Amino acid sequence: MDRKIVIAIDGFSSCGKSTFAKAIAKRLNYLYIDSGAMYRAVTLELLQRELIHNGGVDSSNLKDLLNSIRIGFSYDPEKGVYATTLNGKVVENEIRSPEVANNVSLVAAIPEVRERLVELQRELGKSKGIVMDGRDIGTVVFPDAELKIFMTADPVVRAQRRLKELRDKGIDISLKDVLRNIEERDYIDQNRDIAPLRQAPDALVLDNTNMTIEEQMAWVESMVNQLIV
Repeated sequence: MDRKIVIAIDGFSSCGKSTFAKAIAKRLNYLYIDSGAMYRAVTLELLQRELIHNGGVDSSNLKDLLNSIRIGFSYDPEKGVYATTLNGKVVENEIRSPEVANNVSLVAAIPEVRERLVELQRELGKSKGIVMDGRDIGTVVFPDAELKIFMTADPVVRAQRRLKELRDKGIDISLKDVLRNIEERDYIDQNRDIAPLRQAPDALVLDNTNMTIEEQMAWVESMVNQLIV
């Protein structure tokens, strides 16, 4: 396929957006950018620097910090997976911890953080041929994306999926706590003042509550084939 497009995927947490986006990128030989991981990486950096206290962020030197940290994505061809890097170090496991999950919406709501990361994301998308997932990709970052997808799923199903991920990584947590975290994040994401989670008017809805990744891929491939001829 000579013509490349931007595929923007938005939706609720733990809908499998990243797994879906990675599969699309691999199938199309596109660059995959996990915008949520970028916000998680910033959150991890702030936590490590002890700049998050009592539900607030010490933003006195935030601008300098944002300009200095390096966030990237490395691809392991042997494992066939992407990993987030922070200042040159792979932090994929660290950014998926409950502590980061509990603070990422707070950090993502900070105007300076969003402004800087949107700049970086738009730079990555200039050459097209990318798949990016997050909360405001089709509404804010790439409002002119050729294909916009809004993903959703039943909250309990999302909590079960997230619980399995955490337990596979050796993190001991209850389904009740995971569900509460997901519901809190849903509320914050939809009600924040800056770039709240919204379905773009021209986005296609994908409810994957009862869909396998193979079924989701068949669906998106039919959509892509209609755009790339």
